[in-house]
Amino acid sequence: MREKFRRFADNVRERYDRFMTGRNGADELTQRISIVALILIVASFIFSFVPILSWLLDIATIVAIVYIFFRTFSKNTAKRSEENQRFVNRRYNRAVEKNRRQKRRAQSGQYRFYKCPVCHQEVRVPKGHGKIEITCPKCRQNFVRKS
Repeated sequence: MREKFRRFADNVRERYDRFMTGRNGADELTQRISIVALILIVASFIFSFVPILSWLLDIATIVAIVYIFFRTFSKNTAKRSEENQRFVNRRYNRAVEKNRRQKRRAQSGQYRFYKCPVCHQEVRVPKGHGKIEITCPKCRQNFVRKS
């Protein structure tokens, strides 16, 4: 009996592998949309006492699930890969920007930050030195600011 089940499972796995060959599969964007769909399902249950809101959440969930299937089974892997890469790049840029803001906030007691009027490079100068002439490290433009 176990051997028969094992052969059946192997057969199903082999057919699935053949079916998925050349298809996109579940990339990072698809996984994130899946999480959003789960959140929409939970929100729909929570707000089930408000019929119009529950209905809108149900529609949004269906759209998300259809889009998940579309992305997973798409054979246009180049286009799906490009979409996923844009998503990953945006997420990375948000993380870098958040990290930059945290570092700047931690240094705000000791330093002032100015932007070069020419190239807009951010320049950090120590506080408490009165008016000083700042030289931009990128374009070598001089400008005067109060530290």
